[in-house]
Amino acid sequence: MTLDSFAGRRVPPAVTDAGLALLLAAGLLAVSEAMPPGGPELRAADARFVVLTLLAALPLTVHRLFPLPALLVTAGAVSVLHGFHYVPPLSGPESTSIGPTYLGVATAVFLTAVRGAPRTATLVVTVLIPVASVTEAALAPPGHRITTLLTEAVILVAAWALGRLHRARAAIRNQAAERAVALEREQVANARAAVMEERARIARELHDIVAHNVSLMVVQTIAADRIQDRDGDKAHELHGTIEETGRATVTELRQMLDVLRTDEGAETDPNKEPPQPTIEALPALVESVRAAGVQVDFTTTGSPAELPAGSHLTVYRVVQEALTNTLKHAGHTRTALTVAWEPDRHRLTVRLCDDGPRPDEETPRPPAPADGSGHGLVGMRERISAVGGTLHTGARPGGGYCVHAVVPVPETDAHHSHRPHRSHHEGHSPYASDPRPAGR
Repeated sequence: MTLDSFAGRRVPPAVTDAGLALLLAAGLLAVSEAMPPGGPELRAADARFVVLTLLAALPLTVHRLFPLPALLVTAGAVSVLHGFHYVPPLSGPESTSIGPTYLGVATAVFLTAVRGAPRTATLVVTVLIPVASVTEAALAPPGHRITTLLTEAVILVAAWALGRLHRARAAIRNQAAERAVALEREQVANARAAVMEERARIARELHDIVAHNVSLMVVQTIAADRIQDRDGDKAHELHGTIEETGRATVTELRQMLDVLRTDEGAETDPNKEPPQPTIEALPALVESVRAAGVQVDFTTTGSPAELPAGSHLTVYRVVQEALTNTLKHAGHTRTALTVAWEPDRHRLTVRLCDDGPRPDEETPRPPAPADGSGHGLVGMRERISAVGGTLHTGARPGGGYCVHAVVPVPETDAHHSHRPHRSHHEGHSPYASDPRPAGR
């Protein structure tokens, strides 16, 4: 609870200061009436007493704006009241009297310690409190000056210490609140970054799937149109394949868009994402490309090993992108796809090389992007890099194009002592040893 709150509700600062000033004024006006019989003799209240009372109380109404001046005026007015014997001394023959006069000064010291700057607070405890204590001691009856000095000093120093403690606790509370706000902002920023990263991944997935299927549909449509009159059955088969590919593309688009539209559940509910293909799905992918007229020689060597799901998806997407690029840029060409498991080297090698466009190619191909760039190669490199592999792409000597990817295979306990050293480039071009001629 702060100084400006009451019963859990915020009180305007002006009301707080006015209330304190009213209490001090009422206490000073009631001092002479509240003195018990036999107490110290006090001067009767007169106009000067009223003026001094107002000088002691009214500065508290503006204390929030002028902490140190308000304290000085209040303390000076109280000392004058004591000097003219309008209020009882702090310590005298009768007893120690800590009345509203001195409590008012202590309140002003407390408020100044809370609201004032560190320099102001230091000035109060090193200068004002000693001066006020010495002044009260000088005005005290003989024989009670040391008691008055100590009592005044203890009261004011205690008020000052409580004020600084209250200020320190308020500062700690404010810092904790600021840290909480900063942490919340950081969490929101991290959540947004995670969402953007997830959506970027989904966009890459969307590019891979749609680019492949649309390329197949375009090539198959052109091929079906060319053979419509010569081979109606084959054209009908191609039209059926186009229909199936189109339906599959629409389904995948809907699944992806459902994920993109879901702001809250997309990151936490994996069931909303479409099932991810694995290396076992490569034969079906190859068959779909063969149906488009590309001659694909698919070879698998070695014994399959356990791979993380991410590596499975990476291999499938790299092959899919490479076949899509072959359709786009080489048309009905010959392509060799090799998936080689190399357990002794703890890696899986994927190699896809095409012969480039055939010189007698009559079937038009889908146009390549005007600038020759796109997200395909970038996406392949990102995927391979994410699983710790390497990727080489480029033209083959004599024509054609090759994609060569190496994906690490996790080692088993039996092979920990024979970890191979994997070079990033392995010292030569991975497709230089396959110089089949082509017209590309």
